[in-house]
Amino acid sequence: MNEFTHRIATFNDIPVIEKLMKLSIDQLLGPLLTTDQLEASFDSMGLDDQLIKDGTYFMIFSKDIFIGCGGWSNRETLFGGNHTPNRDDQFLDPKKDSARIRAMYTHPDWIRKGVGSLVMSLGEEAAKNLGFRKCELMATQSGILLYETQGYKRIENVLYKTNSGKTVPMVRMEKEI
Repeated sequence: MNEFTHRIATFNDIPVIEKLMKLSIDQLLGPLLTTDQLEASFDSMGLDDQLIKDGTYFMIFSKDIFIGCGGWSNRETLFGGNHTPNRDDQFLDPKKDSARIRAMYTHPDWIRKGVGSLVMSLGEEAAKNLGFRKCELMATQSGILLYETQGYKRIENVLYKTNSGKTVPMVRMEKEI
């Protein structure tokens, strides 16, 4: 089993996070989508710096090598980056709402080694500590299997449509924690 370390991301980390996000989208999601769907993915994915402001975005390391990232949120926005038009920074109510698992990316050389599972565990534990009983996420085609193995159930198939009219399939999923 790999021994990973983690820390909370800072604004200084944004360039390396964005580089990893692009690599992950291109190499892990790209082969599963058409060219138009991949373009739509870049509109629906990316870094939401509200997660960094809130201190809820994790960076995962193997020794000193940055190999993955992701986080969680107690705000309304379910998915997307700063540029995605679905922004809503209102706080969720832990008694009735699901916390959000957000913006998970793994370096292609490190998939299927526990990076994503660690990010989810960290986010779920933090959400549970704030009184949340459920977590929700928007899964890409490359993440569905991981989320299912972690106990997430499919709630809704979504066809995300960009402002340019391109679409990409995603799946809204939820888990009791």
